[in-house]
Amino acid sequence: MYNDVMKIWILDTKTPTHRIVRLNALEHSNHKYIGDLDDDALGELLISIQSDIDLEKNMKLFKYYGYLHLFVVSKD
Repeated sequence: MYNDVMKIWILDTKTPTHRIVRLNALEHSNHKYIGDLDDDALGELLISIQSDIDLEKNMKLFKYYGYLHLFVVSKD
């Protein structure tokens, strides 16, 4: 990874059955700014959202497109 620092905004929607997390590198009025994250901090954030995430693939997608939407099914 390149260890770039990116400004990141998040919108996290939780329901009893699933969670939708929208990460964006551009400011959005309904997203919450979470800070300037480097690769390590972004990786930790993604792991905290979904522990079995394909970290390398999703970090590359986020860096390329500037956004990432994650759908996480709740495990009960």
